[in-house]
Amino acid sequence: MTTTTSPALLADAFAHHLAHPTPPPDNQPWEAQGLATGAAGTALLHIERARTGHGTWQQAHRWIKAAVATGISASDTSGLYLGAPAVAFMLDCAVTPDAPRYQNGLSAIDRHVTELAHRRADAARARIHSGRPARFHEYDIFYGLTGIGAYLLRRSPSGSAMERVLAYLVRLTVPLRHGDQGFLPGWWADHQPDLTPSSVLAGHANFGTAHGICGPLLLLARSLRHGVTVDGHEDALDAILHWLDTWRQDGPAGPWWPEHLHLGELRTGRPAQRGPARPSWCYGTPGIARAGQLAALARRDPACQHQYETAMARCVTDPGQLSTIVDTGLCHGWAGIYQTAWRAARDAATPALADVLPGLADALTRHAHPGPDPGLLQGDAGTALALTTAAHATAPTSGWDACLLID
Repeated sequence: MTTTTSPALLADAFAHHLAHPTPPPDNQPWEAQGLATGAAGTALLHIERARTGHGTWQQAHRWIKAAVATGISASDTSGLYLGAPAVAFMLDCAVTPDAPRYQNGLSAIDRHVTELAHRRADAARARIHSGRPARFHEYDIFYGLTGIGAYLLRRSPSGSAMERVLAYLVRLTVPLRHGDQGFLPGWWADHQPDLTPSSVLAGHANFGTAHGICGPLLLLARSLRHGVTVDGHEDALDAILHWLDTWRQDGPAGPWWPEHLHLGELRTGRPAQRGPARPSWCYGTPGIARAGQLAALARRDPACQHQYETAMARCVTDPGQLSTIVDTGLCHGWAGIYQTAWRAARDAATPALADVLPGLADALTRHAHPGPDPGLLQGDAGTALALTTAAHATAPTSGWDACLLID
């Protein structure tokens, strides 16, 4: 692709490249009903295009049909990115007021998602009462209660399941007693960042959006802005913001946060990470800054909002940090950075973030080319959706980026 190719033409090329779904591996039939790499995630691209008139519902239906070709899982391992919640999110993006296609199927799945949320909240409450640390999959966006809550906020914000998810996230911010050595953050995970086991005295606290405390912060902030609250809601927001303030590092390229902390770092008050990590939605400054910005907006704190908007703007204009980006995907590539910055710019109090968007759009366009991965999170569908935002400068009609909690 040349640097003169427009985002709109590139998005069209990606959509053409993804015209026909391929079956999931024979030994992984469940993969089709996943948002990250499965047909459910790729369907979001064609749903968005159909809703805006740039594609057809026939194209979208091919991928939707592929996503539901096998039995939909509502097991306790299901979450926003796999199984019933993922399929429900996909169908909800497809339903429109004037054409309620898929509504019957969506209503049937909703019951299973609600029951899942209650079961997962019960399990989380039991874990908390036992005094044991959490695991990513209890609370994160991909498979945990934060992701399930993101869907419930769209579909049933006043329901008891949403209330229980928010109450759980409030409880997650209460420090966890660590024997006779003091307290750990309530979201302390009992494993390493790569999910490998840790000893009893190990584990870590994660800052990221995908698996760390900024995922819950996003959901708490977004629900507060929608007027959906529970007891202790604002205190929980403030506790997470205080944690981010405590661990913010200030360098030549602006503020940044460590990806995670181990026990020794927590005790000394100094992170082992010596500089900002790769800019990204999932772990880096853009995702963290968007979470902080939305929390500041929810708490009506202009000074805090300015702090996070400045952090993002400085990050995405720093050549050193930008040089570490190696792909175009949503998770940790140009697409995710652009979509996150675009959402932040829409809410920003100052023009700094809007000013950086043309440069980010140009970088996304220059680096984007269809590849072997059709998926949403790290593949072509996510890249094409961000290109669509860059091409039309309007919010996604389907609201697909609610699965990133940045909307």
